[in-house]
Amino acid sequence: MPLILSFFQHHTLTLTLNRPDKANAFNRDMILGLQSALDEAAQDDNIRCIVITGAGSSFCSGQDISEMLAGQDSDVSYHEHLRETYNPLILQIRQIEKPIVAAINGPVAGAGLGVALACDLRIAADSAEFTVGFTGIGLVPDSGISLLLPALIGLGRATEFTFSNLPISAQDALNWGLVNRLIPAEGLAATVAQIAAMLAMGPVGAFGATKKAYNRAVLSNLEDVLEFEGELQDVAGKSEEHRIGVDAFLKKEHPNFL
Repeated sequence: MPLILSFFQHHTLTLTLNRPDKANAFNRDMILGLQSALDEAAQDDNIRCIVITGAGSSFCSGQDISEMLAGQDSDVSYHEHLRETYNPLILQIRQIEKPIVAAINGPVAGAGLGVALACDLRIAADSAEFTVGFTGIGLVPDSGISLLLPALIGLGRATEFTFSNLPISAQDALNWGLVNRLIPAEGLAATVAQIAAMLAMGPVGAFGATKKAYNRAVLSNLEDVLEFEGELQDVAGKSEEHRIGVDAFLKKEHPNFL
């Protein structure tokens, strides 16, 4: 089963994360597959807009915990993992000089949230909810979330929902500027197709230059932030809090960090 589904129509490439039985959690192959698909899209002049969405009822639940645990057994550095996977993916989304739309068809968490935040527009189903996720297993936000989430909803709200690990509702996401539009779930695909078609017919060169301008004005330190997140994640990944959090997660219990 392909981990990334591709569909091209009306100058728009739709990339679907395709692990619905795992709530579209990222494994290494899916991340690298998405990187490859985006790289090809960046080089193809017929593709003028890109949509990223999830198969089934979830957008993306973040990193696959089982793969993370397997990496721990082989003493894999979280920092090196981020350098190979999520850091270049987030930079790629921001640096592709074409509009990229996240069609958020359901819950999104962890690194999946970072991917959604890096997109230019976020169109969400009313069934969506947004969970930062990392502190529940004793980790720190990565995938650019430490920069992108406060930039969109403010430092206070970002801190609250990172510390609490509670989901942000679809309506609050709209009210706070986390998403651009909120659509009934059954109408999401059609609405996103209309928005993508409009973007694809527009001045894509000017859109790309605008992305560069906004990156310089608002996200000029994104690369440094991604690197620093990786350094912090390496420390957190070796902590007792992380061990406690993962153990509770696997047992479907609330972690006790006392």
